[in-house]
Amino acid sequence: MTDLQWTIEGRRFCTQEEYQAALRDKQLIDSITGDFDLDNPKDIEALYMELKNGGYAFESIVGRQFDDNIYELYQRLQEEKAQKEQKERQNREKRKQELEKLKSALKGRKKAHNTGKDKIRLEDMDQRMQQEILLIMKKRERKRKLVMAVCVLLCLVSFGYLGAYYQVSAKSAKEFEELVALKEAGASAPLSGSKGVKIHYTDETVEVPDVLPEYQAIINKNQKLIGWVKIDDTIIDYPVMQTVNNEYYLNHNFNQEEDKNGCIFMDYQCDVIKGCDNIILYGHHMKSGKMFGTLNKYSQQTYYEEHPIIQFDTIYEKGEYQVMYVFRSKVYSEEDVNFKYYQFINAVSEKEFYSYLNEMAALSLYDTGVTAAYGDRLLTLSTCDYQENKGRFVVVAKKIK
Repeated sequence: MTDLQWTIEGRRFCTQEEYQAALRDKQLIDSITGDFDLDNPKDIEALYMELKNGGYAFESIVGRQFDDNIYELYQRLQEEKAQKEQKERQNREKRKQELEKLKSALKGRKKAHNTGKDKIRLEDMDQRMQQEILLIMKKRERKRKLVMAVCVLLCLVSFGYLGAYYQVSAKSAKEFEELVALKEAGASAPLSGSKGVKIHYTDETVEVPDVLPEYQAIINKNQKLIGWVKIDDTIIDYPVMQTVNNEYYLNHNFNQEEDKNGCIFMDYQCDVIKGCDNIILYGHHMKSGKMFGTLNKYSQQTYYEEHPIIQFDTIYEKGEYQVMYVFRSKVYSEEDVNFKYYQFINAVSEKEFYSYLNEMAALSLYDTGVTAAYGDRLLTLSTCDYQENKGRFVVVAKKIK
């Protein structure tokens, strides 16, 4: 049970020193959020400057993640401010051009009465022209007020969105922390003897194994839980969901609430009870680093060497996988004759199995020296890659335990 005390913000720490550092960071963050209103742009800017100037010193990944979130909020505010200023400059330039045209027209009409002075006064014009100019000015003023009102409304909506996003992120972090605690608490409990849920329904009777103790409490919260994926010393430490399609958990969280972070989920065609050659897990590449937002760090071989093992449990069985291939791909159309890694779940023959491996080896960014044989079980992690349209970043590993 000591390990439970070393869990903060959904992250488990290996040593008491790391945990104490993270705890100090969490207390500092709570103090900061008490002093600054993160719905207020001025407070966000002030907090950003404090962090930039070293006003607060963080010691762990908990603090660094908070620092990254504030930086992201500040950058969005700056972008919105720049867009607003650009629109205002464009409006001023447009008004200036219209005024020049009007002056030119007035000079033409008053040329015969021009005394040689460049300045034209409204009082020097006839009454009809004065009325026309005043009407133009009133229209411009109404338009200016309307534009300003729209800009203010957009700013309010943007600030509200940023505040709501931060609150949802904080809530999600707390929920994942609770799930980790349930998982750790269940790990020390004995098997209950109760049977797990059936994920794939068929006409035939399928014998379902017992759910592992660490997942029994969690699956009672959401029957769609199918496993858990974790990479040591990274932010990746999440429950894995599975439903009847590959769309639902793109924008729903563990509690089945709408959430743009979504969840890590298993391809609906995979079957952990009957088994399959390749289990595929999908997750968003979030700029905040959440979900599979840090998976593309495997593009560097040094990162792979520091994180060669992926832990993936189904709710029925524990597992460890060793990384084999790391590559970039994309989602192709049905007509494209290309290797589509996301269609490799079961090979119909030994020849097809090795054909899939050869395709992935050819795409791999570097040689890990790890190979697989027919009959080995594989695990594929897939996320978006923004280097090209519909790009994907993929990490493939084989089961070693």
